[in-house]
This record gives sequence, structure tokens and C-alpha cells, in this order.
Amino acid sequence: MKSKLLLLLHFLFLPLVALQAQETNFVEINGRVTEQGTKEPMPGVSVYVRGTVTGTTTNGSGDFNLKTKLKFPFNLVISMVGYQPQEFEITQPGFRLDIALVTQTLLGKEVVVTASRVEESILKSPVAIEKLDIRAIKETAAPSFYDALENVKGVQMLTSSLTFKVPNTRGFNVPNNFRFMQLVDGVDMQAATLGVPLGNAIGATELDIESVEITPGAASALYGMNAINGMANLTTKSPFLYQGLSIYQKVGVNHVDGIDRDPSILTETAVRYAKAFNDKFAFKVNFSTLKGTDWVANGLVDQNPQNLATANPKFPELSGENNPALDQWSRYGDDRQARQAITINYKGVNETFNVARTGYLEKDLIYPKVRNLKVDGSLFYRLNEKLELSYGYRFGIMDGIFQRGNRIQLKDVKVQNHKLELKGTDLLVRAYVLKENTGKSYNLNPLAYSLDLSHATNAQWGGVFKNTLQTQVNNGVDLVTAMKVARAAADAGRAEPGTPEFDALKNTIINSNNWDIASVVPGGAPNGGAALWQYSNTYHADFQYNLSKFKWANILIGADFRRYEVIPDGNTFVDLSRPLENRTVADANGSFGKNQYYTKYGGFVQASKLFLDDKLKFTVSARLDNNPEFSPKFNPRIAAVYTATEKHNFRASFQNGYRFPALFEALSFLNNASVRRVGGLARVNEGIGFLENSYTLASFDKFTAAVNADVTAGMTRNDAALKNRGLLQVANLPVMKPESINSFEVGYKSVLFDNTLTIDFDAYHNSYKGFLGQVEVAVPSSGPVGSDAAVLDMLTRSKQNRYRVYTNAKNIYNSYGSSLGLTYIFYKKFTLSGNANYNALSKNPTPDIFLTSFNTPKWVTNLSLSNREVFKNIGFNVVWRFQDEVYWESTLANGLVPAFSTVDAQVTAKLPKLKSSVKLGATNLFNKRYYQFAAGPTIGGLYYVALTIDGLLAK
Repeated sequence: MKSKLLLLLHFLFLPLVALQAQETNFVEINGRVTEQGTKEPMPGVSVYVRGTVTGTTTNGSGDFNLKTKLKFPFNLVISMVGYQPQEFEITQPGFRLDIALVTQTLLGKEVVVTASRVEESILKSPVAIEKLDIRAIKETAAPSFYDALENVKGVQMLTSSLTFKVPNTRGFNVPNNFRFMQLVDGVDMQAATLGVPLGNAIGATELDIESVEITPGAASALYGMNAINGMANLTTKSPFLYQGLSIYQKVGVNHVDGIDRDPSILTETAVRYAKAFNDKFAFKVNFSTLKGTDWVANGLVDQNPQNLATANPKFPELSGENNPALDQWSRYGDDRQARQAITINYKGVNETFNVARTGYLEKDLIYPKVRNLKVDGSLFYRLNEKLELSYGYRFGIMDGIFQRGNRIQLKDVKVQNHKLELKGTDLLVRAYVLKENTGKSYNLNPLAYSLDLSHATNAQWGGVFKNTLQTQVNNGVDLVTAMKVARAAADAGRAEPGTPEFDALKNTIINSNNWDIASVVPGGAPNGGAALWQYSNTYHADFQYNLSKFKWANILIGADFRRYEVIPDGNTFVDLSRPLENRTVADANGSFGKNQYYTKYGGFVQASKLFLDDKLKFTVSARLDNNPEFSPKFNPRIAAVYTATEKHNFRASFQNGYRFPALFEALSFLNNASVRRVGGLARVNEGIGFLENSYTLASFDKFTAAVNADVTAGMTRNDAALKNRGLLQVANLPVMKPESINSFEVGYKSVLFDNTLTIDFDAYHNSYKGFLGQVEVAVPSSGPVGSDAAVLDMLTRSKQNRYRVYTNAKNIYNSYGSSLGLTYIFYKKFTLSGNANYNALSKNPTPDIFLTSFNTPKWVTNLSLSNREVFKNIGFNVVWRFQDEVYWESTLANGLVPAFSTVDAQVTAKLPKLKSSVKLGATNLFNKRYYQFAAGPTIGGLYYVALTIDGLLAK
């Protein structure tokens, strides 16, 4: 595979390196840049030749010296964030420029790239887009630039851990977001096997981030694959423009109330050094480390309350904490797989009770401490005035918690990235490799099951429970007390948290990748397992070329190729070419078979043209993507922007997009607590039959409740099963196909009242078809569905094979919403800004085969008041954020997430003579505890102080 990639790079780069710009003798341009108001020299100002990669920055005295071989005339641009850019035409040698920059507000002045893959004014973007530039990042009321995304219009951020945050836009939100793309300098940060974006784990550091652009809504017409819900594009600083040594140190404290953990220190340290030589060669290195005590998921909401048929609806006293069939959010090993029906004689009648194993709380299964280390280095070389070649390497290691079908403790996860890029004014060619190693990570659910099963099998535990319960009620003990005594007897001798026995057993289980336990499954590990050992490589190449020479339209073309390589671990991913019985068995050399591959490739073309005296910009793009597992997919986009006057910009767009299933959705083969999570591809189903020969678990629950009722009435279980066979619903799952979206959007942007007020409005309607989700099914072992043997198999767990299958929804889902953002600058640089975001999902008349997990509150609002210089060198920012309540749906946990509001604040003091700034801030200032999703962590206040020293050792 590596030789193929090298060959691909050879053909991509070799002819391009030979390109030469028009050259004459060197032209040298000198000058000085000062601030008009203070007359002080300005270091770090960008000086570059428009339309080239040639540029430099001013030194500590505000001076610059630029050499170029370009022919006259050419335009020289002088710019710095927060100041009015200036442009000069250079027509002859010997120029000496003395330039005074004037401060300006940035409202409507931003230039964005992500919406169209070319530079354009943010006011005239064809789709909704938001941007945080370097100044906004420094002034945000958030502890990091990544946390600042939560205040961006249209963005919903989910916090799974201190080290793990995932943004989303426009609905269908989950902590492992397959539908929202994150790019860092053009590299997709999606971890292949984990299926989650790691933009804040191995991406840019606090010192190296230059800007973040967010595109809410579908972007797959230009970016393909994962961008069906939107994307975040993170850009880091060029070492040509940002030189010198920078140091960042943050110290904070969380858990200040001592409820979940003792008050704990959080530290983050970052160092950046960049140097350029003769504006020809440059390099940069970054180092960052974060350590802290994680938030705790401690929600104990019961998902199986007493009134449900899967609990004990006949006995109201068995409710709340007295429910023996509890299934709590943050307790593992107590769900349906640990539930059994126990029949005793109660008050002269045979009564069947549903009871569940006790399980373990999340806080007893995880590591409280987390860390995140990032290291990256890059080399840049300007081949000529038009082309820049660069190589970059990133390495990240992280701990934390993330949520997929279950909660997973990430431990020593390592991700590496090698990138080679050739960039010009019209050309971009890039190739990269992303290597993923999940280290010592483990899954909390099989850990809890293995801990309990190491004590006793379900049958053994149930037998003790039943006998003790019968004895207690025979002795006249009330039912609630009898249940508690029976549980204590059945649990006697199990490993309890806080004991050396528990720690030793836990350590054994999390270091075993065989999740079967020998007492239940022949060939299983003595104590089962929970280790999550996954390894993958992602190979990617793409190019883009701007055909600007066409006079009748601006044409942009591009293509990309991606291949995922998964090393089978015998558990989560297996060699599907092996016989079914050998897929989880290691060879003599420890291998689990051949590596598995998953490939996609595609290309796009975009054309834009101005009409009506340049007031109307019309853009059409088309993309064709192919994955050998599916048929090719065509993604068009049509957009128009009309500038009624200079200040009023109206836009409308329509696009169609597809999303190929992610690796875990397509190829997984994970056995978790006797339920195998499987990908939906036809080759995964071969020899198993979960698509065509299975019953849905929803119908199984109804069937079981009816059987239990008839057994209580005196019928035999077999007769009761055959009587109620009509309640079992055959799943008939379709073969997986890509999900698709049709998206329509309108919007308006304007800057009014002498550049003091911005208005940004958008509204959208999305229609999803073939939406991908999970459904749990039971495959009978004795006969095909519909037969008597298959029906009777549903009475005995050991005669069923359970699968949780990724498949397509049967219904079409329509979501819609809008957002409004306002920013107003008034008295002495005070800025009042806010946004309101509305999202909703239309109801379907018929239920689907699984929960769709829209998981987006109807209303989210942000309101901020700031002044970057309320006093000389002193600025502040205060943000109030509100999120409406939302009913959360997932395969792990369901329930109502209450509405909440928080206040974030910061005060920043600049120390110009020391090239430093000090930021004192707090998120969730009043420590109002809240959680963002079911089974997620409870988040409290974080209070911090951060010191930044910038530009030491600069030229």
C-alpha cells in the first residue's frame, strides 16, 4: 500500500515541481509600517504580493524587506487583523514604503474559503458560513479556541470529556458524529475505526491556530463523504508570517463544589517556534500538553421504569429506587442483556418478575485523570513565486471518554499524520497518511458484564436471587425488602469498587481483547474482556486547480482518493474472507487475517459567473463519488447571491449530497455483552442472516410480556409462545446503502449604519433518505423465522443470536430551521452580539425500525457583551448561553435533557512591552451543573488564568 502511495505522489508532484514563474532579476522592496494613531512601529504585519506565495512580515522595528523575481507591475498588500489593509502597485525598482495602518472594525470584512473552496467575501458566500479569526479567538470568553465554537451561530457542541468535544450543526447530533467533517490544514481528522473526529485532540494548538471557519449544513457537493451536516475548517499559522518563540500557560480549577470529585487543577502548556530564512525556507514546531480531572457522568435516570412491560407493571411498589429491573444511564451491566424473568409463588399465585444484574457505576470504571499531548512540525519551501512545497507531521496522544453505542474509556490513544502539500495561487496538491492506534482503551459495558459474570453466570445469579426471594416472601417479608435481600444474597462475593480484588479483576479484563467469558461461551477468556485494540491507516490524496484563465466563468476542478486500511483485531474488526467460526481466532503468529480495505474516490467541478453588472453571482457545482461497495453517487449544488445594493446580500442554494457509511457502520463485527454490533454491508451478513432471518427486539419485548402474562394465567411457556407468535415482527432489513440529503437554504447578510451593525439570517430545509442507524434483532438458531422452532427459540436466550445492525431507515426525515445573528458596535468599541437558532424535525405518521436521534434542541441562543479595550490594554467578554430541553435518543441511553443556561466571562490584560497578555476567565461562571446528552457527563464551572507570550526571538 505504501509503495502505491509513493507512486501516486510521484505522478502528482513531479510535473508540478518543474513549473517556473516568469523571472527577471531580483526586485527588492523596503519599508516601515507604523500605527497611525500612536506612530509606533508595528511588528508582525503581513506584507505579500497579491496572487503569489511571496511574502514576509515586519520585524520588531516595523521594517520589512521583500525580494521577488516577478515582473512589473505587481500589487503589494499590507495587512494585519484589526486594521484597514492597504494595497500598492509596484511599477519600478527602488520602492521605499512608509505605511501607517488605521484600525477598523471587522464587520463584514472577513474573507472565507470553505464555502466555495476559493477566497470570497463572507457577505457574498453562497451558503451560510461563520468565521473566527485570530483576534476573535484571543478575545473569546472560552478557555480554548475549540470551546469558542460553542458560541458560534448554528453550532451545537457536545462535551464527552475535558479532552473530547464534537461540534455539529442542523440536527441528528451524536457524540460520535459521522456527519460533520473537521479539517485541520486540509487533513480530515476523523479517526477511522473509532469513527469520531479528533480535531481538538491532535489538531492545532492554542498558539498555532489562525482561523476557524464553520459551514453549517450540507457541504458534500464540494467536500464529499462526511460533510453531509456541515464542516469545520481549521487553519494554522504560516511560519513565514508568524515567526519567533511563543509560550502559553493556563492553570485552572474544576470540580469546585466537590460533589463529583475533589477540587482539581487543570493545566495546559504550549510552545511554538517558527523561523523563516530569506523568505524562501521556513519551519515551525509546536508542543502542547493538557492535564486535568475529567467531568463525571453520574446521571441515574431509569430507562426501564416500573410501568413498562419489561419491568414489573403489576407491582407499583417496585418503582423508583425499588425497581429490580433498573436500567440507569450511567450504570453498566444492568440493561436488557442482564435482565431475566424469575417466577416464584407469591401470595398463592405464580408471579413472574423482571430483574436485572446490579452492574457498576461509570465513575467506578474509569480513570479520573485525563491528558492530551500534541506535537507537530512542518517544513516549507518556496519553489518560486507561485509554488510552495511543505511537509508536516503531527502526533497526538490522549485520554478521555467518548460515546458510541457505549461509553468508551480512551487511554493512550495515539494518532499520527504525515502530510505533503504543494500549494500555488491556482493549484493545490496534497497527500497524507493518518495512523490510528487506540492504545489501552476499553469499553465500559463489557467491563461491567465481565466483572459480574466473573462472579456468577446470569443463570447462577438468577438461581440464588430466585431461591432467596421465595424464602423471604414465604416468611412474610414485604416484596420490596425481599427483593433487596435477594439481590444482596446473589451479589455476595462479587468484586466491589474500592477493593484490591476489584482493581485486580478490572485490570485483567481491560487487558483482554476477547470479550467472551469462558463460563458462558466456549473458548472465551477466563474473566472475559473489554479491551478496545484498534489499528488503522488512512491514505488520502487530493488536488484542486483554479482555471482562472477562462474569461467567461471562473472554473474550479478537483478530485480526491481515500483508502482505509484496517488491521483485524479479532473483535471489533475481522477478516471477513475467513470462515465465520474462525474470524475471531488468532493464527499461530497472532494475526487475525488479512487487512480489510474500504475505498472511496471522487471529483468535482465548479463554475461561477457574475451577471447584472456584477450584482448577481451564480455558482454551479457537481461532484461524482464512488465507493466499490455501492453504485456511484452524483452530488450537485446550485447557488445564487444577489447584492441589491452594496450592503444587502441575498442568497439561495440547493444541493444534494450522499454519505457513504463510516468504517464502523460498514464493517464492524463487535461482540458486546452477547450482542454483536455488525456493519450493514452484505459481505458482513454472509452466513449469518441478520438481514433476512431475524426478529426485531421491539417486537420481542411485546412477545415476551404477552408470554409471561399467559404463563402467569396457567399456560405452558411453549403454548404461550405459539399463541403469541403474531407479535414477533420479521425485521427484513435492507442491504445497507448510502444515506442522502436534499438541502435547500436561503439567507441574508448585511452591514449597516456606517459599519456598526451586521445582520446574518439563514433558513433551511433538509430531507434525509436512507438515514443510517442501528436496530437490534434476534436470529433464531433452530429454524427460519416464522417456523415453530424459531418462535420457541425466542423463549431461551442461548438459542438466539443477537445483533445490533447498522441499516437504513424506511421513512424519509424532514428537518428545518433558521438562525439569526446580530452584532452591534456602539459607544467606545463596546460590542453587543447574539444569535438565536431554531431546529425541528417533522413527525412521520408511522414509526421506523430504529430511533433516528435528531437530538437537537428547538432553541439555542447566545448573547455577548464585549470591549477589546475598555481601558488601555484591558478588554473583556461576557457570554450568556441558553439551550432548550431536548429528548435524547440513542442506542445507549434515552431520556429528557433539561434546559440549561450558563455564563462565560473573561478579562484580558495586554502587556505590549513584555509581548504578553494575561487572560482571567471562567466558563459556567456560576457553576450551574448541567449535562448535554443522555448518559453524558455533568459539567460544572471551570475557572482559569492564561498567560501568553508571543513573538520572542522574532526577526
